[in-house]
Amino acid sequence: MTEFQSALDHVHATLSELREQGVELRASASALTRLENTPTVAKQAPEPVPSPLPAVEARPLSPAPDGSKAVRLAALRGPVLACTLCPHLVKSRTQVVFGVGHPEAELMFVGEAPGEDEDLQGEPFVGKAGQLLTKIIAAMGFSRDDVYIGNVLKCRPDMPPGESGNRKPKPAEMATCLPYLRQQIDIIQPRALVALGATAMEGLLGAVEPMAKLRGRWHDFHGIPLMATYHPAYLLRNQSLTEKRKVWEDMLLVLERLAKPITEKQRGFFLGKG
Repeated sequence: MTEFQSALDHVHATLSELREQGVELRASASALTRLENTPTVAKQAPEPVPSPLPAVEARPLSPAPDGSKAVRLAALRGPVLACTLCPHLVKSRTQVVFGVGHPEAELMFVGEAPGEDEDLQGEPFVGKAGQLLTKIIAAMGFSRDDVYIGNVLKCRPDMPPGESGNRKPKPAEMATCLPYLRQQIDIIQPRALVALGATAMEGLLGAVEPMAKLRGRWHDFHGIPLMATYHPAYLLRNQSLTEKRKVWEDMLLVLERLAKPITEKQRGFFLGKG
């Protein structure tokens, strides 16, 4: 039995258990259909597994026995996607945005809530701010597949009639949804967390302070080092080298905490000339 086949069997078993318990699996229907139609080990032909793979297998995971992080995240995904704890958000959302990335990630980024693009695509940080976050992650020497990205709130906040854009999540909404994020963090056990924006810090720690007072120093989230920095959307509005450098200095602290090599070129980002 290959490692992939072993992991796939565990995901099949997890889905079966969830259905037996009456859990409704609603999101990423196409991925779930592909997963259900994927042959089990007993029936699987020797041909390579065709792409695209099911969503839960799309990352370069290291398949492991029962209780592995990948399997535990897959088991959590169903109840989160079926959540109805906030009826007003259930009515307005397109889908729940669970999170994306590597279950064994050393580094996890946490935002505040999905926006319009994220609500439509079912993945966090895929709009303009998400594209900038991807560039920041790459500058650190990672890819999106190496880290894990999630939000305090899993549903896009509903907007008042006639208004567009995105609103800030309410404290009660974040408090209701935070246990899901806590479970994700407990499963992944990253070596460091990065909170993107003051709202994310409020959701994680209840800290209602300006980012200028929160960033640049380490906080603690249940024993995991937590770095606060500006949200990428802030950098889209404030594109001065000074503001970009502040975020980059925070990321350098993260790299140092993770004991990652830092080149002179990286240390010099956004310092300007002479």
